[in-house]
Amino acid sequence: MGGKAGADRGKRSIWRGVPRWARVCTILGVVLMVLSGSVLVGYQTLVSRYEGAVGKADLFGDQAAGATEKKSDIKGPLNILLVGIDPRKPETPPLADSIMILHVPAGMDRGYLFSLPRDLRVQIPEFPKADFRGSTDKLNAAMSYGSRVQGQNPDAARGFELLAKTVQQVTGIKRFDAGAIINFTGFKNIVDAMGGVDMYIERDVKSEHRQPDGTMRQLRPGGGGYLGPQAEYKKGNAHLSGWQALDYVRQRYPKNGVPDADYGRQRHQQQFVKAMVSQAFSADVVTNPIKLDRVLRAAGQSLIFNGRGHTVVDFAVALKGIRSDSIETIKLPGGPVTINGAYKGEQLQPVAQDFFTAIRTEQVDAFMLEHPDFKQKNS
Repeated sequence: MGGKAGADRGKRSIWRGVPRWARVCTILGVVLMVLSGSVLVGYQTLVSRYEGAVGKADLFGDQAAGATEKKSDIKGPLNILLVGIDPRKPETPPLADSIMILHVPAGMDRGYLFSLPRDLRVQIPEFPKADFRGSTDKLNAAMSYGSRVQGQNPDAARGFELLAKTVQQVTGIKRFDAGAIINFTGFKNIVDAMGGVDMYIERDVKSEHRQPDGTMRQLRPGGGGYLGPQAEYKKGNAHLSGWQALDYVRQRYPKNGVPDADYGRQRHQQQFVKAMVSQAFSADVVTNPIKLDRVLRAAGQSLIFNGRGHTVVDFAVALKGIRSDSIETIKLPGGPVTINGAYKGEQLQPVAQDFFTAIRTEQVDAFMLEHPDFKQKNS
């Protein structure tokens, strides 16, 4: 393996008017999963408002397969698929720009969070619902292929279904217990409603897209980059507002201080998940009903959720024992695929399959003892 990681190309979506920042939108899904359980207890008036704000869709094709009985309760182990898309025109098929899996062991008191490279080169299975015959392509394309509806705008929920089938094929996970599509309509508002987020910046990073005051940098005439001063994020502890948080976790270019490109961006996303969960559980949020109400409603408006018979609040309560320090972020080793010198995507190293086997057999703790390099580091 060798060469540069591939360029960030062709991101599409079907949601109108949402900012083009969905590279980190699965962060929101993780926070929603673990935030509300202990918080909503005692705030029953907020539960219905939160639940009502969350979008619902048949993300796994369960309705077509026939309704199934709801379980009496939610028990581990659990695997939750969280997908973010980069929103553009409603007539444009979406691409999954951020793909994360939250694995919760049987004890339901901790979680393992890992990302699959959006450019992972995979075999996408056939999908008759969208007249798709299957092909070898980048993982993020599965959502686009599955979303196609003859004579209508693309259906993101149907695209999610094909993406889930593809991810199951890659990981060997037989069934996801829940899934979510997250957009960025309310993400900035969530961070700002919490009063910002404190996190550790692992190295100096400069923004490709934003000026120090948060306004967009201008495109260079004729293309080839941007003009104007750059927002900077210095190594060390920082307090990030909504626009700063979104901007920081977008960065992926070595020239801007991210030498490991998209793998570094994935790491920053995961670091921010933990920081945001910590902030959401802070006394400043959970003991302030007005602030909590703003945070939960903004979060709900950014989510399309399917719990396969359970609501997002059901899952939040079931996962109430998880905190930021009990979420282990995982780095899957991989690198670029080149054919005749041309970049064709990413591939995982064979040991990643051993990690997937550990998930399926509930041996993740033992695997991590043998492979401490899988634990995501700050630098």
